[in-house]
Amino acid sequence: MDGEIAAGAGSSIEGAEPRVGASSRDSLAAAGWSCARPGRYRELLPPRAPRFSWLRPSVLLESRNDLIARGLGDPTDELRRRWVENQRGKVGDDLIVNRSELGPFSFLVVGDPGEGDDSQYATVPPLLARADGTAFMVVCSDVVYPAGDGNQYVDKFYRPYKDYPAPIYALPGNHDWYDGLTGFMLHFCEVESPPPVDYEASGATGWRDTLRRILWRPPARPDPEALARGLAMRARPEHQLRPEHRQPGPYWAMDTGPLRIVSIDTGITGSMDRDQLEWLRAVSASSSKPKLLLTGRPLYVNGDGPVRSPHLSAVDRIVRAPEHRYVAAIGGDVHNYQRYPVRTDGERTIQYIVSGAGGAYMSATHKIPLIDLPGVKEEDFRCYPLRGDSLSAYSKVYDRLLTRGRGLFFIPPDEAAAIVREHLGLEPRRDSARRMAPSRRSSLAARLVAPLPGQRGYNPWLSELLDWNDPPLFKSFLRLDASTSEVRIRCFAATGCAEHEDDPPVEDEVRISLSSP
Repeated sequence: MDGEIAAGAGSSIEGAEPRVGASSRDSLAAAGWSCARPGRYRELLPPRAPRFSWLRPSVLLESRNDLIARGLGDPTDELRRRWVENQRGKVGDDLIVNRSELGPFSFLVVGDPGEGDDSQYATVPPLLARADGTAFMVVCSDVVYPAGDGNQYVDKFYRPYKDYPAPIYALPGNHDWYDGLTGFMLHFCEVESPPPVDYEASGATGWRDTLRRILWRPPARPDPEALARGLAMRARPEHQLRPEHRQPGPYWAMDTGPLRIVSIDTGITGSMDRDQLEWLRAVSASSSKPKLLLTGRPLYVNGDGPVRSPHLSAVDRIVRAPEHRYVAAIGGDVHNYQRYPVRTDGERTIQYIVSGAGGAYMSATHKIPLIDLPGVKEEDFRCYPLRGDSLSAYSKVYDRLLTRGRGLFFIPPDEAAAIVREHLGLEPRRDSARRMAPSRRSSLAARLVAPLPGQRGYNPWLSELLDWNDPPLFKSFLRLDASTSEVRIRCFAATGCAEHEDDPPVEDEVRISLSSP
């Protein structure tokens, strides 16, 4: 049946076949806690690159459109309609890229990468090590931080991926919308100027709309020299797409031999305009092929399902409809890896995946409660980093900030796993952690890294403010291998350690049958 995990099924995909090695579930070394030295990714960084920090006032000022959209109304839906309307005359109404020449094929997914510092560049060597035989890569949400500036693509997109040997597609995240999607559309759709907006026709003439337009950060003026430098970095023949294969807009679909890939745009606040939702229904119903959804916002995340948002609930109803044959839904936005194999009302299992750990600050996993949702329970759930490693990593940052690294607030990773056991009743994955009991000091320190595992009340800004750039970094990316019989999805870790760059640990793997119901 659609979506069932086909244990032991073979694959006819050519490309990199990593050996089965240790992961963070097996040892502290594989998790990166005993890192011999940082990897060579630091040699790839641009010269005199400033360290990205969400504590910098200029970064927060550039990102102000998020607060403005939430407080004074989100213009994303109207702007998106304008962008797509302009594109339809050039690329066709269905916004479907025909890549049916791709039989068995592979591609990469990297989520939320664009900080342009160590945490992004640390993913590059392991990503390239697993790029052999891939037909393309998809950047899944937030191509460039903090505000999608088209002039910052040089060091946050072109430079890190200059050696990736295939074309790159993308779907925008909320940060890409902070400049009205101008940078994204320039670099992925070759559209040089935003469409005009008739405010009277759109009804946006009230005082809130006027105040929003006054406060709204306008897009930066394009720098032709920066664009030329970026394009020169990815100018090899293998980087280029034929005109008919180019990305048509912010949301799009791609037909391949084995399946249809459907990519949606969830804007700043997770909204979808009426036109896009109708398009999603149409492309979901017009093909009998199995389907894979890519989305800026994940449908399942942090122990919650799509009921938290009416827009995401509408998307999920389309995904769950048996006749549409969706087998997986992959979303970015949250900067870690999570997988929820959800058993639907019938006999299908849909893999709901969070994959937003491609380079931005790490979102904590230790705050994720025990998974107990309709169709999926804790024993089926997977996340990276492990909850204990997340708690330990955050305690290390607290210790660095509060005691300059003296160790008073640092919780060793195996003790952190034992603390998770106490609060959630979860047996640690690593053998070394199963034998561990937390010290009194570690238990007290855990209260600082509040909330304790599974507790609510976590401040979502803490992850951004407590960013770090030293191993272990707990970044990750996906490789998907599709044949006519199955899709194999693997989550590869990017720890930042030299010993893992050429042979990145496989943190999770799932095989999904594509056989007809």
